[in-house]
Amino acid sequence: MSKIPNLLTCIRLALVPVFIILIFFCQSENHIIWAFFVFIIATITDFLDGYLARKWKVISDFGKIADPLADKLIVLSALAALTFLPPYKLFVLIFIVIALREIVITIMREILKKQGIVMPADKLGKWKTSLQMIGIILALFLWAWFPEIALKSTTRLIANIWFSLVALLTVYSGLNYLKLLPKLLKKGE
Repeated sequence: MSKIPNLLTCIRLALVPVFIILIFFCQSENHIIWAFFVFIIATITDFLDGYLARKWKVISDFGKIADPLADKLIVLSALAALTFLPPYKLFVLIFIVIALREIVITIMREILKKQGIVMPADKLGKWKTSLQMIGIILALFLWAWFPEIALKSTTRLIANIWFSLVALLTVYSGLNYLKLLPKLLKKGE
């Protein structure tokens, strides 16, 4: 039982290249539909591994590293597709801001972890992740089943506004983590 959360994380990690191949390289008629389902499965495994790890009080060094890595890889892969591929072509700055925040906070967490300091996830970070997932799922859904709607300039505008707001929340939550840094470092002394 205690290995199930890590198994789910491994499945999610394995789904990242599958998602990338389907969305960026596959030319089959239904490749976006398949990419959508892969993303949904990854999202479900993310929820389940976190839920089961908390329920069973199972925390492993592997899970601490692999779980957030898998989350970031699948989300950034989807955001890259929404940024660099039609129909959405999100503003590149959105992708850059979100990717930089994820990289900076991940590096900061790793440095702190090596000093024995745990940087917990905060509510803003969880909101940011939830809003990213909702936006990605809706965008992929429209792209897969209603491409004519996804191609409309109004839809692209709404997607850009949504993800711009997510990027702003991403920056704000990143700054929130940076504000916590001195307190965490004092605790670690």
